[in-house]
Amino acid sequence: MMRELTSGRRGVAKGQATSAVIFVHGYGADGNDLLGLADPLAPHLPKTAFYAPDAPEPCVGNPFGRQWFPIPWLDGSSEAAAREGLIRAAADLNGFIDRILTEEGLEISALALVGFSQGAMMSLHVAPRRAAAVAGVVAISGRLLAPEVLEAEAVVKPPVLLIHGDQDEVVPFQDMSLAGNALVGAGFETYGHVMQGTGHGIAPDGLGVALQFLKERLPG
Repeated sequence: MMRELTSGRRGVAKGQATSAVIFVHGYGADGNDLLGLADPLAPHLPKTAFYAPDAPEPCVGNPFGRQWFPIPWLDGSSEAAAREGLIRAAADLNGFIDRILTEEGLEISALALVGFSQGAMMSLHVAPRRAAAVAGVVAISGRLLAPEVLEAEAVVKPPVLLIHGDQDEVVPFQDMSLAGNALVGAGFETYGHVMQGTGHGIAPDGLGVALQFLKERLPG
């Protein structure tokens, strides 16, 4: 049973968007945590609609936040529950993407995913398995789940930008090169940006590189 995700919206007026960006938040946060990123981006992407859906479940580890799926080493859940949660949340996010495309009257090639932390894991999981490719994926401070199955399971290969702080205390910095190697090995156009001296967060230089990537790939 697919769960309908709720989301705020910013940017160009409805009916006027030529592109869309969906921010996918991290574990224990919610959509509002990332929707504010639309403010610095919107002047440079004036025809873009920005969304940031709330993940489908209350967070086990933080009762005020949301989660896409449980994380065993943080909340004591089982690996099976985490895997099941990922698959279920992927269906929810795919349904949300489809709904936004319909509501905004856009093709999938006009939509980009920008994920942070667990949201980056979700974005890197969902995008390659869709029937048609998104414009691009920006994965910030995240990780590629099950890199060993990527090549076999990838239906499409959208361009990917990996951004990570070299002082990340939550998702180890080496996860960036693990993801990059798997993506390149599977034939994805892959870019990387290291936020020097940055922990588990989004530094201005990272946001600037993300904006450039989006500007080059979104229509309009």
